[in-house]
Amino acid sequence: MTGQPLIGVTTYSTRARWGAAWNRHCSLLPTSYMRYVQRAGGLTVLLPPDNPALAGAMVERLDGLVLAGGEDVDPALYGEQPHPRTDAPVPERDRWELALLAAALERGVPLLGICRGMQLMNVQAGGTLNQHLPETVGHKGHNPRVGTFPDHLVEPVQGTVTGHLMPTPCDVATHHHQGVGRLGTGLIASAHAEDGTVEALEHPWGNGCFAIGVQWHPEMRDDLRLVRGLVEMAGRRRGSLTPRAAASTAPAAPCP
Repeated sequence: MTGQPLIGVTTYSTRARWGAAWNRHCSLLPTSYMRYVQRAGGLTVLLPPDNPALAGAMVERLDGLVLAGGEDVDPALYGEQPHPRTDAPVPERDRWELALLAAALERGVPLLGICRGMQLMNVQAGGTLNQHLPETVGHKGHNPRVGTFPDHLVEPVQGTVTGHLMPTPCDVATHHHQGVGRLGTGLIASAHAEDGTVEALEHPWGNGCFAIGVQWHPEMRDDLRLVRGLVEMAGRRRGSLTPRAAASTAPAAPCP
């Protein structure tokens, strides 16, 4: 099989306004996500919420998966009551994306979780979320102004896939008020903010999968290292890359 790898990207499920008269429930996603994947050489297909029982069939058709940002994950999924600042749950999206995530992990489909997507990865692994981060870290630096993506520094953990792709500290685009609480079983924290907040996590490379979640929004900047890693590994799975090209993504040694 040859050709560009096909990357599925999940969507919001919400009401939206457009034009002079339209105000309807929509499945939508900012264009920045699609362009992010396309700039790395992937083809994109949007994955609006669907029957979770069909997630396996969907993932079978994909070479890679991006779990996009969006509304807060339902706290009931990790056994907590909602904080006053937590978004109203979107159950159809939570159920669909958890099913896609499980199917991708089971089949070894490369995946990248972005913001909410990273948090969903942690919850799926049995972890919890800090529902309002300013109460823990004592500042609003992760989301100082709603609707904007300011930068803050993150430091990748060496010996991880994240650290392989991003070997030095760098500024990233941030917009989140929640974060990782208890880390899920089997996950590795692979980047931190200066205040100690977990900014990336991953399933160990030794498990044979490329599965990284980042708390920031890489689609809002020009840094394509993470998505190139995803697309190259998706291409390797698809069989469209030469061994030399595929090897450029793999860590020098398996992650612990």
